[in-house]
Amino acid sequence: MVVQNTKTTFITTLNAYIALTKPKIIILLLVTSVGGMFLAEKGVPKLNLILLVLFGGSLAAAGANAINQYLEKDIDSLMSRTSKKRPLVSKIISPFHALVFGLFTNLIAFGLMWFLVNPESAILTMSASVFYIFIYTMVLKRRTSQNIVIGGAAGAVPPLVGWVAVSGYQGLVELAPAICLFIIIFVWTPPHFWALSLILKDDYRLAQIPMLPVVAGIQSTKWAILRYTLLLVFITLAIYFSFSDVFGLIYLGSCFIFGALFILYVVKLLRTDGINGAKNLYLFSIAYLGVLFIAIIIDSVLFELKY
Repeated sequence: MVVQNTKTTFITTLNAYIALTKPKIIILLLVTSVGGMFLAEKGVPKLNLILLVLFGGSLAAAGANAINQYLEKDIDSLMSRTSKKRPLVSKIISPFHALVFGLFTNLIAFGLMWFLVNPESAILTMSASVFYIFIYTMVLKRRTSQNIVIGGAAGAVPPLVGWVAVSGYQGLVELAPAICLFIIIFVWTPPHFWALSLILKDDYRLAQIPMLPVVAGIQSTKWAILRYTLLLVFITLAIYFSFSDVFGLIYLGSCFIFGALFILYVVKLLRTDGINGAKNLYLFSIAYLGVLFIAIIIDSVLFELKY
């Protein structure tokens, strides 16, 4: 009985630490970092380098997410989406242990990237964590409805990390294609999170978080989503025609097809009452970004096979 209870406690604690890292969020970040690696290589990077970047990126994101939950435990206790799921709210993990875990994993990530990849990738990795923790979580989120617009910069860094992991830093001109990937994610972030905030509007109001639907209302948020989505589709296409020697035809086709679908999802949301369609838009936005970066990976592989 004692052995069984110990095993159950261990599994519960392990699952709580996994939940502390927000693993679903990390997966998409890793896809974008690998996309940056393939684009820089114009082919398939070395497997050991891919694995190091994936591991280091996972540790950094996990640590940042853990510290985010430490800082937002008061908010999480008020929101129905998080009040029963977050390990700090349920007190499976103590705030002190969560903070130590977050700091430790970030330090390990920084050391791993610095010594086993290169200093540039380590600095960018740490800058994303610092920006997410201090600028977004501590400063922006509770103070402005534009929190996610500015704070989205943290989630746009992984492609830059992937690029410099392969090529190092050779100047802004050489980094331009990776900066394009940064811009794509930066512009994608607001419509993605505003769709989610429509669904969670009441939760955010209860927690006194000034997300756009709480401050500006549902309809204004829908129009903001449309504006950013149109801008996003335009930018993705403009990037191809500006760097057609870097970005391939599969990327271009994905921009046209999935960009059109993205716009259709937003228009459908605008034409319905309330928040009907917001969840479908939110889920599609995740697929959209994943498809674009997978297209970039495929184009890079085809480029290597061609030349």
